[in-house]
Amino acid sequence: MKKLFISAAFAALTLVSCNNEGSALNTVESMKTPQMENFDKAFKSLGDPQNRPTEEERKRNTSELSDRRKALLVPASKELILSTGVTEAELTRKTGNDMSQIIVWATQIYMQKSDEIRKNIKS
Repeated sequence: MKKLFISAAFAALTLVSCNNEGSALNTVESMKTPQMENFDKAFKSLGDPQNRPTEEERKRNTSELSDRRKALLVPASKELILSTGVTEAELTRKTGNDMSQIIVWATQIYMQKSDEIRKNIKS
């Protein structure tokens, strides 16, 4: 289930970043918080040559990110979660410092904030 959700979240982020609604996209981009921008950059960094799946990771033939690649997302994910007023203790309690849970939670926050921005633009 986590694997599917992380894959879906990554696909959703890709769609959001590839959106071709010119002026609306620029407005959405300009309204993102620094934490949202860092989260975006972290996901985009997965496509950098040094961060792409290794041959061994590809052989596992799974849609779940490797621990190495998850570790690239965790700092920005934590930053985004903490920006909502959640304390470090609460973050640890709710996720048990599980990288997948942290990334999933941050993705949910990112999508919620993106939706709020879009709603504000439309009104």
